[in-house]
Amino acid sequence: MPQLTVTARKGAPQETDADTRVVGLFEGESLDEPALQALVDAGEAKPGLKKVAVAHDDGKRVLIAGLGKRDELDAEKARVAAAAAAGRARELGAKSLSWAAPSGEGVAGALVEGTLLALYRYDRFKSSGDDDGGAAGPASLEVSSGEIDHAEAVEQARIRGHAQNSARDLQNAPSNLLRPTDLAERAREVADAHDTLTFESFGRDEIEKRGMGAFAAVAQGSDAEPRLIVLRYEGGGSGPHLGYVGKAVTFDTGGISIKPAAKMHEMKFDMSGGAAVIESLGAIAELGIPVRITGVVPATENMPSGHSMKPGDIVTAMNGKTIEITNTDAEGRLILSDALCYAVEQGAERLIDLATLTGAIIVALGSTYAGLFSNDDEWFTEVEAACSSTGELGWRLPLHPEYLDLTKGSVSDLVNSSEVRKASSIYAAEFLRQFVDGRPWVHVDIAGTAWNQNRPYVGSGATGFGVRMLIELAERVAAGART
Repeated sequence: MPQLTVTARKGAPQETDADTRVVGLFEGESLDEPALQALVDAGEAKPGLKKVAVAHDDGKRVLIAGLGKRDELDAEKARVAAAAAAGRARELGAKSLSWAAPSGEGVAGALVEGTLLALYRYDRFKSSGDDDGGAAGPASLEVSSGEIDHAEAVEQARIRGHAQNSARDLQNAPSNLLRPTDLAERAREVADAHDTLTFESFGRDEIEKRGMGAFAAVAQGSDAEPRLIVLRYEGGGSGPHLGYVGKAVTFDTGGISIKPAAKMHEMKFDMSGGAAVIESLGAIAELGIPVRITGVVPATENMPSGHSMKPGDIVTAMNGKTIEITNTDAEGRLILSDALCYAVEQGAERLIDLATLTGAIIVALGSTYAGLFSNDDEWFTEVEAACSSTGELGWRLPLHPEYLDLTKGSVSDLVNSSEVRKASSIYAAEFLRQFVDGRPWVHVDIAGTAWNQNRPYVGSGATGFGVRMLIELAERVAAGART
């Protein structure tokens, strides 16, 4: 879908050229426009979050969007309200939208994010005019204010929102058209657009030559060429060198330990962590955040074939640890192990990985929170703050030596899956911890949040979860280095 034009304007909301403007309604407060207040008095317009009423004033459409209590309005509630208004505007055939921004920290930018994310449609394979409602939605969004200049906040939010939607495009692409080589080409495009980003990728032979036996084992089952995708961002600054690692299994059948047929088509989403890393780095470069980041995305298919890895095989990861493969459907931790080792080799001092890693995290946390696991309290605090700030929420689960014991093998250093069905998400995190060289690290299990989250501004399908969090994390690290 085409990108929305997003602008900021100082001046009275009524002076907009947009065909539809949005006015927020707080609980217990009146609107300063009599014609609109009449709808409030009649009970047609309500202040509850996600409530939207339609009015007309001087030949223009006005949406009255509920914002709840003024002292409870935050960025997340603003995203939800913006999504409700955007959906109604789309239904009504609006071509241009203008929000009268209420005061509040982060609210103006959140209105932009909520609108952009809510209006997203993946229509690449839709016949012309054959979409879910017939209306294309507004082509432009304006955020207006009386005195405050929101131009910078609005522009930054535009970049974040478009980056997240770009990640959603990658997630939604069918796996026959988004193979590992295609994902690498997208990463190359992102790098080519920014002088501060450089791109590199390694094929099957190079992966094997670098001693990435775990990654190579997963990739050997598919005829599709794997890629280790590397994006290096040199934005300056004096903070730590960050390592962003994202799992990218462009289609996961489970391999020899094959998955049930039901919903296997959703396994095109198993590259969601890699998509988030790639698109977040493009946005970080566009924003010019003064940090240094190495992004590492191991990309492969996991397929059953005559040359697939088999249960009982033993492979050696890049750091020399041996792994017995007891379940070929526990492949994400195998490719991430070598990717984390590579990030360490490249000098990353703080690590974060995003992966659709375990179904167990959905049982534990549903689709509201991603699972967070960390070996370092200070680094975890930074990541968790980035999650909370962006609404891409994470909840910490524990690590413990007793969980680590479950990962130890009898004929190898590690086994990739335990016969004891306990703490499966923690098990996977403890496994990954063996490849970070003791450096501060956070593992983010996004299996429950990467798609079908059904939050008002992302709905069903791909969410692009993690893009804004990774951008925010870079900004926090840069700010910390400046203080």
